[in-house]
Amino acid sequence: MKQISRRNLLKFVPVLPFLGAATQIPSESKHKLRFIVASDGHYGQPNTPYEKFHQNLVDWVNQEKASKGVDFMVINGDLIHDKPALLPEFKNAIKGLQMPYYVSRGNHDRVTHELWKSTWGYDTNHSFTVSDYAFIVLDTSNEEGKYLCPDNVFLKQELQKYADKKGIFVFMHITPAKWTDNGVDCPETRELFATTPNVKAIFHGHDHNEDEARTERGRPYFFDGHFGGSWGTTYRGYRVVEINEDGSWRSYQYNASGEPVINAFNGKA
Repeated sequence: MKQISRRNLLKFVPVLPFLGAATQIPSESKHKLRFIVASDGHYGQPNTPYEKFHQNLVDWVNQEKASKGVDFMVINGDLIHDKPALLPEFKNAIKGLQMPYYVSRGNHDRVTHELWKSTWGYDTNHSFTVSDYAFIVLDTSNEEGKYLCPDNVFLKQELQKYADKKGIFVFMHITPAKWTDNGVDCPETRELFATTPNVKAIFHGHDHNEDEARTERGRPYFFDGHFGGSWGTTYRGYRVVEINEDGSWRSYQYNASGEPVINAFNGKA
């Protein structure tokens, strides 16, 4: 993957017209944090070159780190395709990532809590902090692969715990609204997001053909297409989030094979 030129970076499309035109990218601004979100690799899915998909992701993200910097990565669900025995194989497939990474459970990650925790060292609901920011990872499925709302008791507890942080970013595989065919209506979850002042954005996988965003009550809900699997957007890629020193931030979707920046969104401090 070639390094992105500034000329190509400026060729972005605002995520939705009613969000207003995205502002021009600051010239070589210093990011406080820069992270990547990808999802839906479906390691082990029959009749797909899943090993190649995962090696591509590792190569793409490592190149991002080398050229622009990446503090961490979140792989937001559907790590594997249904069979629990694939989870260690998936972990081995991404061992070449040259930055910390975190994972969420999707509806195809049909493993027990025990196997999940023994593999990753944390439960299916977990959180972490980097600098002045908090990151909450929510479980939206179970061993049967059902589409579920997240545990709102856990979510409320974590939102309260991080009330003093400059911002909170949330990751959950399945969308908590019926904006897509595969979403689940979770009004209590969305109410928690809307009424927590420092929640900046929510990120989803699951809907492979979605790579833009929806907004509700001032909160953007982002999708990132897919980097594996047998269906979805015509390209495979990931989403980038850049937080600046002044607290402003931006997110854009990246077509890793074609290299255009698309669906850019600028957030306020």
